[in-house]
Amino acid sequence: MDLNDPKTQSSKLVPHKGFNLISGTHDPDDVDQIYHLEIRDSDVFVVTYPKSGTIWMQQILLLLESKGDVTAISETGYSNGDLIPWIEVIGNRLEFICAPSPRLRVTHLQYHFLPAALSHKKGKVIYVARNPKDVLVSFFYFHKYANMLETPKNFDEFFEKFLRGEVFGSSWFEHIKSWYSHKDEMNMLFITFEEMIQDLLSAVKRIALFLDKQLTDDQLANVVKHSTFSNMKTIPRANYEQVPGDLLSHHLGRFMRKGTIGDWKNHFTVAQNERFDEVFHRTMKDFPFPFVWDIKDFQ
Repeated sequence: MDLNDPKTQSSKLVPHKGFNLISGTHDPDDVDQIYHLEIRDSDVFVVTYPKSGTIWMQQILLLLESKGDVTAISETGYSNGDLIPWIEVIGNRLEFICAPSPRLRVTHLQYHFLPAALSHKKGKVIYVARNPKDVLVSFFYFHKYANMLETPKNFDEFFEKFLRGEVFGSSWFEHIKSWYSHKDEMNMLFITFEEMIQDLLSAVKRIALFLDKQLTDDQLANVVKHSTFSNMKTIPRANYEQVPGDLLSHHLGRFMRKGTIGDWKNHFTVAQNERFDEVFHRTMKDFPFPFVWDIKDFQ
């Protein structure tokens, strides 16, 4: 760690009940209180491991609420992150309690932190999964310009930390398994980043059906149009370019970088890929869901 790096003092991870929080961004005592929140049937939680499609889902949910009218969202004057905030960030739990319905929230937390009422079929959960090799690469680049996270020395170092779960969000493997193992206890839609890339219209239809949203074909088409990666990259309130510079050093990178499948092949060495595969197959051997590792797998 570079002691001269201005991010050093603000990028400390805080281990809490098996999960790494971020100093200054999360308060462990406040996070613990999330478990006790009362849940309304109209509440929706989008759950992701970092860099797995969170802001993509924020855009889709807001467009479903507005029936595809992107102007209605921009006229609020708020960014997508303000309209659908992270429940675990300091101050957001209290705001959630008194917020009007529908309360739409995103989270990176593991299963055991979220409201107990979710396991009694109250509210709805959308879990977005992404193949962990691409997550690792995207997360590495995010660390370079996210001021609340430590700047990695190099890709090799970050690769090892990711496999050990020594990053914000802790172990990708434990995160997805903890949620998937409880999916039948709650109203959950499990969808993947790769499915959304392959056929965004079908994914949007699944999400709309899950949320009981009735949209016309034209309205659904508008949701898809304004949720494509290329269009979102041009919308500052959707691509996080409006996030203050004290949180993200925008000159060092972009929140929305490539949005593709298989970029890990441009970064992993042969040895790293073999090691990752060994860990993945050993840790996920009982996980019943297949992952797509390359865009060519769809062809």
